[in-house]
Amino acid sequence: MFYEPDKNNHGLPRNPYKSIVVPRPIGWISTVSKDGKVNLAPYSQFNNLGYDPPYVMFSGSARDDSAQMKDSVRNAIDTGEFVCNMATYELRDAVNVTSQPHPPGVDEFELAGLAKERSQLVKPPRVAASPIHLECLFHSCVMLPGNAPMNTTHVVIGRVIGVHIRDEVIGADGKIDVLKFKPLARLGYLDYTAVERVFTLEMSGPNADKMRAGMGGEAKGIRQGRRAVG
Repeated sequence: MFYEPDKNNHGLPRNPYKSIVVPRPIGWISTVSKDGKVNLAPYSQFNNLGYDPPYVMFSGSARDDSAQMKDSVRNAIDTGEFVCNMATYELRDAVNVTSQPHPPGVDEFELAGLAKERSQLVKPPRVAASPIHLECLFHSCVMLPGNAPMNTTHVVIGRVIGVHIRDEVIGADGKIDVLKFKPLARLGYLDYTAVERVFTLEMSGPNADKMRAGMGGEAKGIRQGRRAVG
């Protein structure tokens, strides 16, 4: 089949687009408003951007027809800080609770029965039960116009300045073992998945060693002599 998104002429009972770019990692974003109100919400439009230094992005559509920003977006812009908490299969029900629309000022940590943990470098708290957290400083926000006001999208980019990894999810080989915590990912419709199987693809060819070092983690000494940025 072929269809044009602007015409929405796919002929299916439900729009298939969100089931095409999958699976999507979930950024469970915690923020604090200017007046100190804590907010927690999951965003499946989330991913890593860059590596040295690391950046992440999450994007949220408008709250309603007024095109008003989601709380997470507004808080990140206003305060310059946010935290990405790892969403896992074990925490799926809590993630679902925090995905519901709530009035500004409602503490989703409390609604979902989640304990808070203090961050090291930023003010927003972390989800204590989550195995991995990224403390971030706001870098920029890009507004993408929608075909309707409520479909206006705000893309928030943050620089990662602090990383928390629970010791028990690091394997004997020194690598993070995702099977120990099963990251949650978004599919389309009401469907989700979790990582339950991992396989390795070996590099080959004349540049295999260089590619292996880059994809597998920065080799020791690769930054020697490089001037720090920022």
